[in-house]
Amino acid sequence: MSAGFVGVVVSDPSLQGQFTQVELRSLKAKFVSLKRDSGHVTTKNLPGLMKKLRGLNEVVSEEEIAAFLSESYPDSDQEIEFESFLREYLNLQARVSAKEGGAGAGGGGGKTSFLKSSITTLLHNINQAEKSSYVAHINTYLRDDPFLKKYLPIDPAGNQLFDLIRDGVLLCKLINVAVPGTIDERAINKKRVLNPWQRNENHTLCLNSAKAIGCTVVNIGTQDLVEGRPHLVLGLISQIIKIQLLADLNLKKTPQLVELFDDSKDIDEVLSLSPEKMLLRWMNHHLKKAGYKKIVNNFSSDVKDGEAYAYLLKALAPEHSPETTLDTKDPEERAKLVLEQAEKLDCKRYLTPKDITEGSANLNLAFVAQIFQHRNGLTSDTKQVTLTQTATRDDVLLSREERAFRMWINSLGVESYVNNVFEDVRNGWVLLEVLDKVSPGSVNWKLATKPPIKLPFRKLENCNQVIKIGKQLKFSLVNLAGNDIVQGNKKLIVALLWQLMRFNILQLLNKLRFHSQGPQGKEITDADILNWANSKVKASGRTSRMESFKVLKCHLLKSYFLVRKLWMLSFVFFSSGQELIKWIVLP
Repeated sequence: MSAGFVGVVVSDPSLQGQFTQVELRSLKAKFVSLKRDSGHVTTKNLPGLMKKLRGLNEVVSEEEIAAFLSESYPDSDQEIEFESFLREYLNLQARVSAKEGGAGAGGGGGKTSFLKSSITTLLHNINQAEKSSYVAHINTYLRDDPFLKKYLPIDPAGNQLFDLIRDGVLLCKLINVAVPGTIDERAINKKRVLNPWQRNENHTLCLNSAKAIGCTVVNIGTQDLVEGRPHLVLGLISQIIKIQLLADLNLKKTPQLVELFDDSKDIDEVLSLSPEKMLLRWMNHHLKKAGYKKIVNNFSSDVKDGEAYAYLLKALAPEHSPETTLDTKDPEERAKLVLEQAEKLDCKRYLTPKDITEGSANLNLAFVAQIFQHRNGLTSDTKQVTLTQTATRDDVLLSREERAFRMWINSLGVESYVNNVFEDVRNGWVLLEVLDKVSPGSVNWKLATKPPIKLPFRKLENCNQVIKIGKQLKFSLVNLAGNDIVQGNKKLIVALLWQLMRFNILQLLNKLRFHSQGPQGKEITDADILNWANSKVKASGRTSRMESFKVLKCHLLKSYFLVRKLWMLSFVFFSSGQELIKWIVLP
């Protein structure tokens, strides 16, 4: 088994934590088989598969499963993806458990009680250990925040956390801790008492920003946050904290990571590795050097006995790692010794020995990430580091644009998560997903090839379709061909992405205009946005004017926070679009 194998990976850690790798592989195989045989997985053919799954095969009929699925998927032809299938499986198990509980109490409801059950979301037993860990993290990183410090520290034993997130401020602040500068704090409503509209603005900003930094927010809405639904809140917080802890696991932040790869490794391929895969590779790199014979493929079952941690700390901090740790036979005692050694490296204790032995994926990942932050054990060879920095340092402008486009694409809710724009778009698939979002129905999926793509001409076919659709949308694509995308021509890729973003934002504003003014209203153009922006600059007492988006000046940024970053336009115009439309129609 190679060091790169990580099993079946689910983008939502809270969802992945509900299954073992054995279960995920089995479910994935069944799902893929059904999709291969039927072409698509829908509510028409999924009940037959779900009827055979553990926990459902003897207690619920295909008709009941179909009725349950129709609650979430009223369109019987809507395709269901693998992660949605996993969620529906868990939700259905919860529904069945609730049914059986009612029957045990004398309900005797049978099919009727099942179909009339009001439970439509997974009934999680809240993991108190994870909750306590997240609360400790929040208390540590937000305790000095001017607005929140009067509410902190949060008591991990009660429900204060779920009450505190109801106004949206804490989650927005936590996102900025994870990825500084994601949200302009002036856009957050921070009054002591917020009205429902202001709370909704905060939660909309939070969810869109969470998507932009890489969180999966499927099945989470603003109302879920207003109500403080524990399992959804903890799932979102878990993802935000994970992104923060893994922020340095890339070659730009930690160029010493080049030590983990062969000299022949394509630097662009390395750049596109997800932080979690990079962390696993880093861990296995040191375990191999320490003489550990196994390969760690996950942060749950593969680390439950604590042996891998003992070897890792032996390699990184031999001064704190006595041989007795490896000689200890009891896994819980070994886990206790491991945590004591990690504390000597200033790693905060967010988990207990029991969390290790029970294989809590989220907490174990956080633990390994903390070890990496405090003692990564990588080379200080200046020649090697300098070479890597030279190879990965983009032009400043391209670097800023890459970040803006990456966050915008991820905010669209496409299935693929983008780690590095210039690398991840080269097979054309991500761009097709973006086009399908901004111009639904424009992509001919029968002619597209989904990653992993081994044949180069398949990548070119995807990219050629991107160019074809772009021309249909009247984009200016002079001198841009599909092969330019495959080859990773950064300047031409930026030109395409800028037009995609512009198209998306204008489309959003025109939708708002339609709802506000009806089909006879004036169509919004670049000139309208510029005039609106200049009016805000003038109202602030400044004399500068912006003639085009090429000369976006700092005066505008200071005078009106809603256009601080281009990628945030698509977020903030949900709340400010009506003002812009009113300004255009009623000058």
